[in-house]
Amino acid sequence: MPIFEPARAPYPARMLSVLRIVAGLIFLSAGAMKLFGFPPPPVGVPPMAGVPGWEMQLAGALETFGGAAIVLGLLTRPIAFLLAGEMAVAFFQVHFPISVFPTTNGGVAPVLFCFIFLYLVSAGPGEWSLDALLSRARRLRTLRMNPARRPSGGLVGLHYDL
Repeated sequence: MPIFEPARAPYPARMLSVLRIVAGLIFLSAGAMKLFGFPPPPVGVPPMAGVPGWEMQLAGALETFGGAAIVLGLLTRPIAFLLAGEMAVAFFQVHFPISVFPTTNGGVAPVLFCFIFLYLVSAGPGEWSLDALLSRARRLRTLRMNPARRPSGGLVGLHYDL
């Protein structure tokens, strides 16, 4: 594969899935730490001052259950949009008042998560996801119900856009 050429299928869709799964697992872990105290927070890290307890519980719930949905690739686009918004709020509410620079205010993770989730809103979940599985099943069901919409080669060579 030439270095300056786009990667050939199926690798981009698979790597998109890998990015989604890894980001979702890390996000789920952060939410579980807020909700359940597991994994235990790092030693010496103080609790977030100025953030009400209900907001931490809401953030923990969004991160735990949203992260699980992202891992599974279920309702990826709307959930990723919601989680990107949560990370933007987290950055501007907690980190931005300290400094405008994410590297000095501890806001690198929220900024990265925000833009990874915005990318998932745009790119979709990738081929290894429940969304893709449901989409393929819906298209096959549509083709079975309406043979006139079937491509000339039948189901062979049918391309699915995710």
